[in-house]
Amino acid sequence: MAFFKSVAALSRLRSRVGQQSTLANSVRWLQTQTSNNTDLFSELKEIVPEHQERVKKLRKEHGNVELGKITADMVLGGMRGMTALLWLGSAVDPDEGIRFRGMTIPDCQKALPGAFPGGEPLPEAVLWLLLTGKIPSKEQVDSLAAELRSRATIPDYAYKAIDALPVSAHAMTQFTTGVMALQVQSEFQKAYEGGIAKARYWEPTYEDSLNLIARLPSIAAYIYRRKYKDGKIIPMDDSLDYGANYAHMLGFDDPEMLEFMRLYISIHSDHEGGNVSSHTAHLVASPLSDPYLAFAAALNGLAGPLHGLANQEVLRWIRSIVAEFGTPDISKEQLSDYIHKTLNSGQVVPGYGHGVLRKTDPRYTCQREFALKHLPNDPLFQLVSKIKEVVPPILTKLGKVKNPWPNVDAHSGVLLNYYGLTEENYYTVLFGVSRSIGVGPQLIWDRALGLALERPKSVTLEKLEALCGISS
Repeated sequence: MAFFKSVAALSRLRSRVGQQSTLANSVRWLQTQTSNNTDLFSELKEIVPEHQERVKKLRKEHGNVELGKITADMVLGGMRGMTALLWLGSAVDPDEGIRFRGMTIPDCQKALPGAFPGGEPLPEAVLWLLLTGKIPSKEQVDSLAAELRSRATIPDYAYKAIDALPVSAHAMTQFTTGVMALQVQSEFQKAYEGGIAKARYWEPTYEDSLNLIARLPSIAAYIYRRKYKDGKIIPMDDSLDYGANYAHMLGFDDPEMLEFMRLYISIHSDHEGGNVSSHTAHLVASPLSDPYLAFAAALNGLAGPLHGLANQEVLRWIRSIVAEFGTPDISKEQLSDYIHKTLNSGQVVPGYGHGVLRKTDPRYTCQREFALKHLPNDPLFQLVSKIKEVVPPILTKLGKVKNPWPNVDAHSGVLLNYYGLTEENYYTVLFGVSRSIGVGPQLIWDRALGLALERPKSVTLEKLEALCGISS
């Protein structure tokens, strides 16, 4: 969910009332916004006042505008379709998928700087775009990458907090513990206790958010090496960008893996504000909990099987197919039988369906394009391709799902497995590191715009029945 449904909602409105030129011009305007400022904080400081005035005007002059109706099904169905959040960075259109500040994934691949010409977008470039709404230059991205590296020092007590847990603890449990340990250094908490003015809340939130984003790869890599590689730690390489450094610290230096990590982090960074992890971060930060507390809560939401944990379930399911037939090279008929077997057992086909999307997830599509370029003959990739042909018709025929198409989780595990990251229990940590790139900027804007403590109204079952005209 996102306020006004952002550019995605405008796209649907365009198709209904013929306002093609207006939307096209607005997106083109966004995509051509640039500046020469290489300091992200200074860049943000210039644009905050304008956004504050826009929000102030909205509340004062249009606060009573109705954005839609609320139905009983929304209340009982996870608030799906309920417009209730302001989220600046991205919006999800049911047909087009994710747009980062109005830009599709292919737009970002063309416009955002990569590690080399024609390369995948650098996560630092996505961070700059989400926070400022402007396309950064390579110089600006390199400057931000250097700043993040300068912020990446981890205090020893954070590692000790992780070490207090059994090695057998799930990687997400260890990850959340590490984030909570980092909270000791919260700049927002110090500033708030020191009496900082409300108008400046966003400044220490900026410091916390960038520090958190910078430190997560080292914490996450430490957990991976501790849990799966006998604790042999690999230090950061100051010559590498954010995504490549994360892959390097995990133990992977294949240039293709470094490039895939850049793509993975970029496409998993943000998915508007209504998903569990993003909404949780916004909710927990709304009473002025600092970014560490908010993001730790978001990670706990991400760890759920219906959210971030789904990516590990997909690879397990694919491996179960291979185990069943002794080979990934199976016929569509055999695959169809196995899918029906899965469904008849009361399970879902992991990696298919989405709460908002009604077509194939573009995040799936760009991963497929990456695989076609780099690993077209990989047996598991070929099986994933075959699954995409077989599953949607089966789910459509059953008539129980609104979206029978693959989502982002349907593909990522096979790519990670190909490059040697085979420990699927760790995959949600990768997702968590990525999601900080989207959540961090929004937490900064939450404070810059003075967004209120979130406090929706709930109803009892009896009250809901009464509202629906059901007599007791």
